Amino acid sequence: MLDRIDDPQVIDDSQDSVSADPARVLAEFARLLDPERTVPSVRSPQIFASALDWTARLKIEPVGPELSECLLSIAKYAYVSGHALKGLSSAQRAVDLSRRSGSPALLRKALSTCGALLADTGNLPVAIESYAEALEIAVALGDSVAEAKVCNNLAVAFIYAAMYEDAIACLERAVRLSEGSAELRAIRGGALTNIALACLHLEDYGRGLRAAKEAVELQEAPTNPSARLGRVLAETNYTRLLLEVDAPDMARERCEIAKQIAHESGLERAELQAGMAEGLCEVHSGRIDVGLSRLSKLLERARVLKGLLRDALIAMVKANELAGRNDVALVYLRELMMHTKEVQQENALLHHRLHLEQLEREQVDTAPRMTPEILMVQRESKLREGLADQVARQELLRSRIEMLERLAVTAELRDDTTGEHSYRVGRLASLLAQEYGCDDDTVFMIDLAARLHDIGKIGIPDGILLKVGRLNETEMKLMQTHALIGSEILAQSNVPHMKMAEEIARFHHEHWNGGGYPFGIGETAIPLCARITALADVFDALTHRRPYKEAWSIDSALDAILTLKGRQFDPDLTDKFLVLVERLRREHSDLDAFLGQAARESRFIQARHKIAEALKLYNGEPRGAAR
Repeated sequence: MLDRIDDPQVIDDSQDSVSADPARVLAEFARLLDPERTVPSVRSPQIFASALDWTARLKIEPVGPELSECLLSIAKYAYVSGHALKGLSSAQRAVDLSRRSGSPALLRKALSTCGALLADTGNLPVAIESYAEALEIAVALGDSVAEAKVCNNLAVAFIYAAMYEDAIACLERAVRLSEGSAELRAIRGGALTNIALACLHLEDYGRGLRAAKEAVELQEAPTNPSARLGRVLAETNYTRLLLEVDAPDMARERCEIAKQIAHESGLERAELQAGMAEGLCEVHSGRIDVGLSRLSKLLERARVLKGLLRDALIAMVKANELAGRNDVALVYLRELMMHTKEVQQENALLHHRLHLEQLEREQVDTAPRMTPEILMVQRESKLREGLADQVARQELLRSRIEMLERLAVTAELRDDTTGEHSYRVGRLASLLAQEYGCDDDTVFMIDLAARLHDIGKIGIPDGILLKVGRLNETEMKLMQTHALIGSEILAQSNVPHMKMAEEIARFHHEHWNGGGYPFGIGETAIPLCARITALADVFDALTHRRPYKEAWSIDSALDAILTLKGRQFDPDLTDKFLVLVERLRREHSDLDAFLGQAARESRFIQARHKIAEALKLYNGEPRGAAR
C-alpha cells in the first residue's frame, strides 16, 4: 500500500503529501467528486486528476467498497464534466471490483455507470450489453428504483443510436415504474426529459411537449449539479419543441429559466446547452444576426469542449436554414459530416484497440508456465494440428474483429432494428462465393468481412442516414462517403487478413458498368469479394423494411436484380445468385432464420434480446412472473 498520498482535504498549490488512511481518503475523493453530493468548484479538475493518479497507483486494493465507490464517483464526474473517456477505465475497474465483491446492487450501479461512459465515448454496443446485465440484476433484485434508472440510461444509448421508438418504450417503462413515488420523482423527470428529446427527433411535437411540460414541473427546485443539468436539459428540450410549433414567446420564457439554472450549476455542459437554445430563440424571433452571433461564439467554445461540438453544429445548420442562408448551412453541414466522421472513426479504432489489448491481457493471464511437461504436450499437439489448428485460427480472427462487428451492427440498427442485416449479408455472400468455386478459407473470410461492409455508416449524421424523403444531391454525396470511411477504419484496424474487408467496404457500391461509387470503376476492376457482397447486400436491403421503404417480396427483389444484370451486377455472378436464392428458398422455410443464425450467437444481439424480453419493447405484453 502507498505510504503517502494527496489527501483531497488538504490539496493546495503546494500539493503536499500527508500520511492518511486509504479508506478515508477514498471516501473523501468519492464525496468531493460525486456530482450528486458536491457542487463542482475551480479545484474540481485538480481533485479529479489527483484521484485518477492516486487510484491508479494503488497496488493492493483495499478490502471493502471504498475503492469501488471512489471509482464510480470519478466516472460520474468525468461524465458530467464532458470528459467521459478519462473516466472509462475507472468505471470498468469498478465493474471488475464489484463482481468480486459479491454485491449485486453495487455491480448494477457499476454496470450502469460504465454503460453511460461507454455510450458517451461511442461504444454503443458494449454500453447496451452493460445495461442488459444491469437490467437483469435490477429485475432479479425486485428493485424498481434501479430498474427505472437503467431504463432511463438505456434509452439514452438508444437515442445515441437514433433508435427513438425503442428509446421511448424504455422511457415509458421508467415512467410507469416511478408513478406515485416521491423517491422516484427525479427519475421520472429524467425519463420525461428524454421522451421529449426523442419526440423532437421524431417530429412528434404534441407528445414531446406534454412530456417536456411534465418534466420541468417535476424538477422545480434542483439542489445539486447533476439535478441542475437535468433541469437545463428539460428546459432546452421544451424550448426547442415550442419553437417547432411556433410559440417563440413561451420558448423564450423557458430559455431564460434554463440560462439561470445553467449558471447556478457551474457546469459548462449546461451553459452551452442553454446558450444554444437561446441562440435558436433569437433566430426564430427574427433577431437573426444576434442569434447567429451567439451561436458562433458557442460553437467556438464547443470546439474546445468537443463533447458538445455535434450539438453546436446541428444548431448552426438549423439556425442558418431558418435564416434562409442555405449556402452557409451547407458549410456547417459539411463540417458536421467531417466531425462525425472523425469522432466515430476515432472512437471505433479506440475501442477496437482496447478490445485487442484486453484479449492480449486475457491470453497472458491464462498462459501456462512453460514446464518441460507442457512443452512436450505442445510439441505433440503440433503434430495433430490439421483441422483443429484451422478452427483455432478462425476463432482467433472472430474474436479480433468482434468489436468492429459490433460497431458495424450498431451502424445498421438505424436501418434494421433487428441487427441481423450484416450477418445475413455475410452468410449469403459466403454461400455465393462457395457457389462460384472459392476455396474454404476464402468463403470463411467473405462471411466475416462482408459483415463489416457498412461500418462506415457510423460516420454519417443521423439527419442524412434517417431522412425519410429523397436525399438531395449534396446529401447523397455525403451519404456515399460511407464507403471510404469504412475502408479507412478497417485499413487502420491492425488486424491481419483484413484486406478483404477493406476492399468490400470500399468497393461494394461500384457497378459493373462503371456507374457506381466512390471511384466509378467497373467490371473485373472491382474486387471479386465486393462484387459478391453487392448482390447479397442489395437483395437483403430490398427484402426488408427500411425507414424510407417497405419490404419487397423475394420474387420482386430477384426480378429487380435480374434487370440490373450486366449494369450494376457481374453477369456471371448474377446468374449464380438467382439460382442460389431459389435453391435456398426450397431448402429453408425461414430464409431469414437460416441466414441470420450467426446474429443470434452475437453477445450484442443477445443483450438486445434480453432487454426486449425484460421490457417487452416490441409487443407491449406485460411481463410474466412477479419480481
